[in-house]
Formats: sequence, structure tokens, C-alpha cells
Amino acid sequence: MRDFRGKVVVVTGAASGLGRAIALRFAAAGARIVALDRDPSQLDAFDRELGAIGTERLALPVDVTDASACDTAIAAAVARFGSIDVLVNNAGISHRSAFAATAPEVIRRVVEVNFFGAVNCTHAALPHLLASRGIIVTMSSVAGFAPLIGRTGYAASKHALHGFFESLRAEVASEGVDVVMVCPSFIATGIDRHALGADGQPVRHAQVVVGERASPESVADRIFVAASRAEPLVLVGRTARLAWWVSRLAPRYYERAMAKKLRGEIDNGRG
Repeated sequence: MRDFRGKVVVVTGAASGLGRAIALRFAAAGARIVALDRDPSQLDAFDRELGAIGTERLALPVDVTDASACDTAIAAAVARFGSIDVLVNNAGISHRSAFAATAPEVIRRVVEVNFFGAVNCTHAALPHLLASRGIIVTMSSVAGFAPLIGRTGYAASKHALHGFFESLRAEVASEGVDVVMVCPSFIATGIDRHALGADGQPVRHAQVVVGERASPESVADRIFVAASRAEPLVLVGRTARLAWWVSRLAPRYYERAMAKKLRGEIDNGRG
């Protein structure tokens, strides 16, 4: 198992929710944290929180959809700490809307953040991760391996992450870099409250949840263990594990059951 004491861990979307919990979990293990987030006020507050617990850190406001901004942030992290050992691609957004009613710009925005944001940060960090024989942790979802009604753009972005990072794993494994894909189900973060509706504005109808929402801290604990063991695929929670197996062993049944469970959410969104 890897020891993260003194290692440099970059976390995107770090100022709140799951990203904050991940950064704090690595900080508790003695890691040095590079916190990237597009919200300057939340990032400032988190920077102070890390400082209060004595963590060596660097907090940088970054929009991960801007490739040059990602390059600049990673360069600043290396200038400050000398290396990068772990990259956690966590920044993400969602939408909840039937595709027929959804503006294409909404799909494009979700894919830009979730997929290209991870690609941009990984491209910038990869030379340093190769030098340190480091780890890339990428947040996917149940929607990364199974269909999810009302979230076509979100599911597309997460499926794309698997194609990209599983292929990248094959490219860099011989050079000592591990790639960890994390697939949770529902987590008690703000992502559901900040999801986009069909018109690109914040969604107004309630989210339907299957199973219980996991706490960000419990998911962060599981991610930390998975990173230390370099697990290639992490199914976080009972719902995610059940979805994995049912979607593979009985895909038609899974699709019907999932659509029946979540159909009301889409119908409410039309009202």
C-alpha cells in the first residue's frame, strides 16, 4: 500500500462537497494538498480550513474547462512543491432533463466540465506523474457504466471517462502510473442542487434517489484506500455494486427498472 505522507495531491473541485472531503482525507494522512476550484470565495474558506489543521497547501482558482489555466495551475504546483504524486479529477456538474427538451448547449457544458476538464488536468499533470510514478484518480459514477434516464449528457461524459482513462491506463501502466476509476451512486453533496435543467438554468424539480445517499466523508475514505492499493475500479456502496452486476447480467431488466424508478423525476421536470 502506498504511503501518502509528504506526497503532493492535486484535487479538482476541492472547495466543497466530495472534493473537500477527499482533500481533507489525504491531508489527514500527511499529504500536501493542491486545491483547485472555480469558486474563489469557497476556495479561500477551504484554504483557511487546511491552514488551521497545519496542512501544507496551495489553493488556486481554476476553471478546468480552460486548458491553459490547467497548465498554469499544475506548473504553479510543481514550482511550489517540486512534484505531483496524485491527481484527483473530481470537478463535475450534472443535468436532470429529458434529452428531447434539453438544449444541446447543456449537454456540451456537462461534457466540457466532466470529461474535457479531466483531460485538461491530466494532460498538464501527466509528465510529473510519470516522473513520480504517481496515481490518477478519476471520479466516474454508476452512470459511467450503465444508462441513466434524464441525464444523457452526464452519462455520456462519464462513459467517456472510462474509455479515455482505461485506455490511458494501458499506455502508462508499464511506466509505473496507476489509474483508479471511482463509481459511487448517490452522495450527499451539492451536485444535485447545482444540476442544470433543460434550459441551462439550475434545475427546479427534486432529485429521485435510489438507496441512501452516502456521506462525502465515507466516499473519501473509500477513495483513499483505493488509491493506496491502486485499485483499478472502485464501486462505492451497495447500490453501485448492485447496479454493476445487474446491468451486466440482465441489462434489459436494469434499463426498465431504472427508468420506472426515475421516470417521475423527468415528468415533474416538465411541469
